[in-house]
Amino acid sequence: MSLSLVAGLGNPGRDYEASRHNLGWVVLDALAKKHGLTWKHAPQFNAEIARWDLGAVRTRWLVKPLTFMNESGRAISAVARFYKIEPPAIAAVYDDLNIDLGLIKVSVTGSAGGHNGVASMLEHVGDGFARYRLGIGPKEPAQIDMADFVLGKFTPTQQLLLTQKLDSFVAGLELLLSRGIEPAMNQLNRREPK
Repeated sequence: MSLSLVAGLGNPGRDYEASRHNLGWVVLDALAKKHGLTWKHAPQFNAEIARWDLGAVRTRWLVKPLTFMNESGRAISAVARFYKIEPPAIAAVYDDLNIDLGLIKVSVTGSAGGHNGVASMLEHVGDGFARYRLGIGPKEPAQIDMADFVLGKFTPTQQLLLTQKLDSFVAGLELLLSRGIEPAMNQLNRREPK
């Protein structure tokens, strides 16, 4: 099944813009910019959405929920219901603490892994959506509270690495969208950081 809805998970508001937890938004914004897509405020969904026409008969929707992270699933499920998009045609793009910074993992099943946005999607959308997981780990220092870490900002060194990696994050997402889950898993899940 082709992916018709791509949701970036993040928190709205200036305070969260550069936080680790908003990496999904950063990558989705970069994808939209590359393809010349325009974000529109959609209050009926409590989200920003961008329409991506793929020829005469296919449209893909990019979605950034404007709910906070732990309510992301509400906005995404509202868009999915309106456009009649089932979970297997949905991809979520988000930060993952359990993956090293700069790495990508694609998966379909599993728990939320402590990620409130994914937990909300599982609750409101259901399981079976593709997960495009962007590494932000490991948590340092180890004793820091998880919420403080994910809502914190990247160090200048980490930010530089992510800036260098942004094109490859977008290319990986395009691979997932164009070729599907299996080819994306085969190519992206094995890759080592350079």
